[in-house]
Amino acid sequence: EVQLQASGGGLVQPGGSLRLSCTASGLNFARAYMSWYRQAPGKMREWVSGLTMADEASYARSVEGRFTISRNIAKNTLYLQMNNLQTEDTAVYYCVNGGYRGQGTLVTVSS
Repeated sequence: EVQLQASGGGLVQPGGSLRLSCTASGLNFARAYMSWYRQAPGKMREWVSGLTMADEASYARSVEGRFTISRNIAKNTLYLQMNNLQTEDTAVYYCVNGGYRGQGTLVTVSS
């Protein structure tokens, strides 16, 4: 059974940074396409970033240049480094593999 657990969210001021982590189990993490999604209150879920098994990263236009996706295969952990956070980044962030979505972590950007 695939299990994904995101962590690292919190309250941060505009311009601040956070690093999200997602620990994965039950899948071949080294060969998995992993992605981050987010869902803001009252809005549809939005794809944020993806990482191929060849470590090719892609980003939504709204976060490109501010967010960095990476992973540690030895730790089966996916990361999302988020810099220069803005109020519009406030959302619950989820890591996703195929049809599996873990519990999210809440990021609140507010002064």
